[in-house]
Amino acid sequence: MLSISVDSHFVHKMWQDHELSKMIEGGVPFPMLSDQGGKIGVNYGVYEETAGVEMRGRFIIDPDGVIQAIEILTPPVGRNVSELVRQIQAFQHVRKSNGEEAAPSGWLPGKSTLKPGPDLVGNVWDVWKVEEAF
Repeated sequence: MLSISVDSHFVHKMWQDHELSKMIEGGVPFPMLSDQGGKIGVNYGVYEETAGVEMRGRFIIDPDGVIQAIEILTPPVGRNVSELVRQIQAFQHVRKSNGEEAAPSGWLPGKSTLKPGPDLVGNVWDVWKVEEAF
């Protein structure tokens, strides 16, 4: 997991020391990289060249380099780290099952999964118990 922004590594250090460490014990446990000039942001479509800033983008990329999920938010709306972790766990679980299982909305490790196939079509609600849906 990486964090990338147009901010310098000095700004990242200040943010980590004075803000993030108050929100997360020990601060963010992954590297924060600088994309000054926005080259990476341009490649992912999140760099606002006229303002020189990047929108908040989240990309889950699998070990094969395939983007599995994208979320792009404008600055006034915050992100949900718990949902990010849940999605990564779900993608890892599905990958480990070789696609024989699907993780429904809100799935958490240890909860029931769905078995993709013709029998599931039109029967998701019957298979996915109501108490697990929420």
